[in-house]
Amino acid sequence: MTDQPLTTVETVGDGVARIAWAATEPVDVVRREVASALLTHARVEALVDPEDAQAQRTATWSGMRREGLMRGVTIEGSAVDRIVYARLASDLPLQEPEGFRAILNSFLPRKRAIGQMLVRDGEDRVLLCQLTYKQDWDLPGGVVEVDESPRAGVTRELEEELGLTIPAGELLLTDWLPPWSGWEDALCLVFDGGVHDASLLERIVREEREIRSVAFKSLDEVRELAADFTTRRIESALARAHGHGSPFTESGRS
Repeated sequence: MTDQPLTTVETVGDGVARIAWAATEPVDVVRREVASALLTHARVEALVDPEDAQAQRTATWSGMRREGLMRGVTIEGSAVDRIVYARLASDLPLQEPEGFRAILNSFLPRKRAIGQMLVRDGEDRVLLCQLTYKQDWDLPGGVVEVDESPRAGVTRELEEELGLTIPAGELLLTDWLPPWSGWEDALCLVFDGGVHDASLLERIVREEREIRSVAFKSLDEVRELAADFTTRRIESALARAHGHGSPFTESGRS
């Protein structure tokens, strides 16, 4: 009776091979099988159980990059989640620094960054936006794009959503946001937008799909209109703008 191979490679599409291995298979064997498959395929992929840390390490050290989570894939009649790892024939060799860094970059943790701007009027009221997609008000700003600096991102957001060109000034506050209501954790960076005349409101051109209204609000009004964690962040950013308080908070708390 022939023993079942510990590592299998099958063609699952045009130029695409899928590799699977037993838990006892050494990494160097899997690595050789990946290299061999790439001689006749443009792509070699593996579907790895998110609970199997050893298999994830094997996939990584075999030169495959983590591409994402495939949810609800049917395997042996059951819907399960699987992490997709893959290596392309065009990927740089592992022994080259850029190739090795690309592997690390594919699985190391990443955090979402949000840029916001603290814009005030002469009475120390804060510019707030009433958003179309949630009930509470918030500072102007938004998610920083991939490969975009937070400073450039928040300036862009004000131009896109309010039609205002206000260069981001000093970084007042870095606020860590814990996981909440379906969101993963994130870093919110609040930049100083300076003090402006209240007539600034007359220059605003709202992006109506996202912004319902815009107004300068006192801190008491902020407490009524904004979520608790947003209020704490604004209070902390205001304190920093006045030269005191902590430059780092967690959900607005020092």
